[in-house]
Amino acid sequence: MLTKTTGTSSLTKLIIFLAAVVVSVVFIVVPLPESITDIGDAILSPQAQTALGVLIFALILWMTEAVPFHITGLLSVFLLALLRVDSFKNVVQMGFGNHIFVFFIGVLVLSAFITHSGLGRRISVFLLSKTGNSTSMIILGFLTVGALLSMWITNMAVAAMLMPLARSILQEEGVTPMKSKFGKALMIASCWGPTVGGIATPSGAGPNPLAIGFLKEMAGVDLTFTGWMVYGVPAAVLLLIPAWLVLLLFFKPEMKHLKKTKEELQQEFDHLQPMDRSEKTTLVIFLLTVTLWLITPLLERLLGMRIPISMPVLLTACLFFIPGINTIPWKVIEREVSWSGILLVVTGISLGMMLYQTGAANWLSVVFLGGIGQVPPFAQVFLVVLIISFLKIAFSSNTVTGTIIIPIMIALAQNIGVPTLTIALPAALTASMAFILVTSSPTNVIPYSAGYFAIKDMALAGIVMTFIASILVATSIFIIGGITGVY
Repeated sequence: MLTKTTGTSSLTKLIIFLAAVVVSVVFIVVPLPESITDIGDAILSPQAQTALGVLIFALILWMTEAVPFHITGLLSVFLLALLRVDSFKNVVQMGFGNHIFVFFIGVLVLSAFITHSGLGRRISVFLLSKTGNSTSMIILGFLTVGALLSMWITNMAVAAMLMPLARSILQEEGVTPMKSKFGKALMIASCWGPTVGGIATPSGAGPNPLAIGFLKEMAGVDLTFTGWMVYGVPAAVLLLIPAWLVLLLFFKPEMKHLKKTKEELQQEFDHLQPMDRSEKTTLVIFLLTVTLWLITPLLERLLGMRIPISMPVLLTACLFFIPGINTIPWKVIEREVSWSGILLVVTGISLGMMLYQTGAANWLSVVFLGGIGQVPPFAQVFLVVLIISFLKIAFSSNTVTGTIIIPIMIALAQNIGVPTLTIALPAALTASMAFILVTSSPTNVIPYSAGYFAIKDMALAGIVMTFIASILVATSIFIIGGITGVY
């Protein structure tokens, strides 16, 4: 039976792959009438049509997961060159030659050390020991811990830290999976906390540095680490309490307090082993990384050179492996670095840049969002956030969302004659917000796999949270943008 199921699954994936090829070939080959290709100043050239055909091929495979995400990205790079959208060298250089490639490697190495050394779990247990035994406060604690940690390390790693802690609490309480509202709220908080914190800094989620790279390459906008935080941190802070209230509204815990007392929870933290050498080293290098990111403008003035966001983390990632610094070998860390994620990012940059340079992104922006220029500025921001939040239902990856959406939004801003950040920044902050579907992000899949909530549980609460988040994020960006002169 297992063999038959696997065979059927493989056959289905093969059919989807062939369908993707056929649909994209038809789109590329069939001539489109001028009424479609020429819309105002937006012209869909044959080269742009080919790039869109490759995008359609990739989208079908990304949304169905018939082929691994990163392999789809590599195939797209190959097709862009084969179909002469640009030379293979140029297409590859767009992604693999981009400094964001280095940034991702550095952040993932740092994240792997924080996870493997035990520092992440120590921070989690410490913060949760301060919540007391109130079930509602523990839910808020999980949201807060998730948000704080995911500002600096990958959302998926944070969810992987929080899920075992949540499961341990629920097992000690003896609650029934799928029936306990406290269990549902706590596990969904393990998803939503990292999601909220992920928008706060460039290192928080995959689409963030991707957006920074696109802004620099396409629009000449150099958004620094602290420049992103000016918008991201307030938006993340604003979302925490509403996320907590939505969870309490949908899943009011059946008990007010845990069986354990506040003192017992504090003792759990007190009884942790003292920090070993690996933890101490990781903490020092982590703090050094954050400090270098924050003082980059000062360092640029002192050194008389530009320092991209990838440069500090490249240095600190290398520090771990200087003899005598760390005891965890590279082979251990190498296994915990998501190389497939890195490949998806760099191939996504190549595809996104081709969409922009051929004019395909400009054409798409006019076709789907051309009328947005007629509404007031705040409504523009709100609509961008809301539309992208619901597009997340279709796209199975935050990075995929960023790859497709950000170039279109940059082109849209240029098309309607507004500063690029007014449209692209809300899109960038929203690309990683996945409150509705479990399948929208691995960050959601990990707590879901514990078996305490159903897909519909998260979806119903997530729809409400998405509307609230759209209003709050739009308001936050608009107010801060008004202060900084963007609006």
